[in-house]
Amino acid sequence: MTSRTETTFSPPVMEARRWLEGVTFPPERPLINVSQAAPVDPPPDQLRQVIAEAALNEPQAHLYGPVLGRPDLREEVARQWCGAYGGAIAADQVAITSGCNQAFAATIAGLCTEGDEVILPTPWYFNHKMWLDMQGVTSVPLPTDDALLPDPERAEALITPRTRAISLVTPNNPGGVEYPAELVRAFFDLARRHGIALIADETYRDFDARSGAPHDLFTDPSWDDTLIQLYSFSKGYRLTGHRVGAMVASRTRLAEAEKFLDTVTICPNQLGQIAALWGMQNLSQWLAGERDEILDRRAAISDNMAKIDGAGWKLMGCGAYFAYLRHPFAMPSDELAQKLVAEAGILLLPGTMFQPAGDAQGKRELRVAFANVNRAEIGTLFDRLAGLDWPLAPR
Repeated sequence: MTSRTETTFSPPVMEARRWLEGVTFPPERPLINVSQAAPVDPPPDQLRQVIAEAALNEPQAHLYGPVLGRPDLREEVARQWCGAYGGAIAADQVAITSGCNQAFAATIAGLCTEGDEVILPTPWYFNHKMWLDMQGVTSVPLPTDDALLPDPERAEALITPRTRAISLVTPNNPGGVEYPAELVRAFFDLARRHGIALIADETYRDFDARSGAPHDLFTDPSWDDTLIQLYSFSKGYRLTGHRVGAMVASRTRLAEAEKFLDTVTICPNQLGQIAALWGMQNLSQWLAGERDEILDRRAAISDNMAKIDGAGWKLMGCGAYFAYLRHPFAMPSDELAQKLVAEAGILLLPGTMFQPAGDAQGKRELRVAFANVNRAEIGTLFDRLAGLDWPLAPR
């Protein structure tokens, strides 16, 4: 008999970390770790002070709170989202969750039962695939084009009576691409036409290179009959360990999510919510600086591509925390990624972790999570890639 967890693969980031076991890195060639998309620095000092003061002075911060999150944070998300997207969002259409992954899990629990289907553009975010596997929900792959953009017409051909949702991640993990507003709108219209949900995971919205709203879906007066938006406070405010995310959806869908959340964590972390609220109200200028730094690192990726594109490398997508590359070597990316650790001092993830098993495209692709390497380190990363002289793939 197979358990739920046996239906899926091991966590990719944890698997990649195991490749470091027994490997030493000389001082002149330290490890460049571009495997995980998460800040390694703590929150700014002011925010840590807020957390410390709340821990000392707010007794309620150590107790159970509302299952769907603190009212003040829900209200602030609704207020800021109305301003950012130009639509009408009420506080009771916002739930606070223990990270964005839990928001996705709660969403699927409320939408699907065993044997249902969810359409995921590929390359996909592996945690979404893992959760669907463990719920007995079929992940229907939607291959993207050369620019890593999904096609609504191609998606429509995949819809069956068991389809419950289409899930988009924009800016994308792993591809880094920012889905154009008109493309997101086309998927929204497609989902509404077929009576299914559109899940929009906007974990990396704080690092979108575009100005203004990334889409207009919230301006639709009935947006909540179709749209479920997910968000994470982990990246922008460096609150990864506090596990604070958000789910924006209809009141009916949040009532279903509440059942799931009550049985999993009872309530989201109170100190993390206090920090997220203070950050939203006080750190806009600081967050703008964080965005500028990420955009500069994104530019550094493009600036350094000249070192390797003549050797057959291709930058498929770049944005938010990620660069997605096609490599020129004969070996598949899962072997290549492990070889890069010992022979080049680089830890990254292979495209096989973001594509269906056996997919030929994934064997030629690699993800670089560049949020924790500065411009100089990005230059060194590309110097090392340019120095590789392994056998090339046949043309």
